[in-house]
Amino acid sequence: MPTARKRTRTYDPARTRTAVLAQLTHVRDAVRTLGPDQLGLPTRLDAWTVRDLIAHIAMAVTAVQRGLERPAPPRQTVTVVEWAFSTGSRAGAIADHTRDLAAAHPDPGAHLADADRSLRALLEEHPGSRLLDTSAGALPLDDYLVTRAVELVVHTDDLNAAVPALEVPYDRQALAAATRLLADALAAKAPGGSTEVRVPPFAVVQCVEGPRHTRGTPPNVVETDPLTWIRLATGRTAWADALAAAEVSASGERADIGGLLPVMA
Repeated sequence: MPTARKRTRTYDPARTRTAVLAQLTHVRDAVRTLGPDQLGLPTRLDAWTVRDLIAHIAMAVTAVQRGLERPAPPRQTVTVVEWAFSTGSRAGAIADHTRDLAAAHPDPGAHLADADRSLRALLEEHPGSRLLDTSAGALPLDDYLVTRAVELVVHTDDLNAAVPALEVPYDRQALAAATRLLADALAAKAPGGSTEVRVPPFAVVQCVEGPRHTRGTPPNVVETDPLTWIRLATGRTAWADALAAAEVSASGERADIGGLLPVMA
């Protein structure tokens, strides 16, 4: 079982790059197999179809290129954890741009393949320390790639939910990065040490104000698996529903974290 972290988490740049490209490959290869009927299926994201969802995945990937095309900002202004809190305020603009992209690219498989090739070329060319001007703020390329891992994992799960027969796999390192970032976002949203949230085998964080646990079995414990945690943290699954389905366990008077979810909308 991992130990809880209080210091700022770091991510191995080489592993992150490999994870992003691996997860993108899984999605790209799966999308190639989709027919018109499957592309028109609804998803759990408002009124988006599978075609819209694929356009959004491509948009998340090409965001790296858009950031690199702009002049490098003078300093970093946002962290990867703070990025998680920025997405909700941009939801309307993101949805509009997604639908525009879907309309402009009638072949979503080719669109995603182009995004894949472009990203690989850019990562060969640019160092990870290069600062990017993104819609969330300025941060290094290596850090921004962690957020791309989150986007890819979250939307791979959306795609699997919409087309269960696809069974798009999850790269282990990409899944780990998504789990850890969203767990750290919860700890940042509700700082404290009274409740321990465990998402084995990838993350343990302490959160929620109250008596701090120092040794032995914590009095307040939440535990779940990585995909359930990602769904809870992004609002795909409701806390009450996960409890009822025994997808999450919560023990202790401060273990009800439903009011803190989602941490990323």
